[in-house]
Amino acid sequence: MNIQVIQHTSVPIARVTSDSILIFDVDSALDLMASVHYQSGVRRLILDSSAIDERFFDLKTRLAGDILQKFVTYQTKLAIIGDFSVYTSKSLRDFIRESNRGSDIFFVGSEEEAIARLSF
Repeated sequence: MNIQVIQHTSVPIARVTSDSILIFDVDSALDLMASVHYQSGVRRLILDSSAIDERFFDLKTRLAGDILQKFVTYQTKLAIIGDFSVYTSKSLRDFIRESNRGSDIFFVGSEEEAIARLSF
């Protein structure tokens, strides 16, 4: 795992990259949040969708809701970068749309968009 802190305006954002899956359950999400905060002091993360277990994107598993609730509870904003058009589930598309209307969790297509969303 590599953590790069991006200073955009006055808001530091952690860009987390990895060649392996970092989030595969609630505990691994909590570990990631804690590691990033400990190493960088940052509570805004950008993560590629490839670093998240594919079960996350199947809402029937309830994994997405459980994990994202932890990010909100621990006041850590998250932007997930990926091509979400590959998912055909209407409920997942609705979930993504509703998340993007909020202020804590974002599903975006690029790092630039992630930075823009997390900068407020």
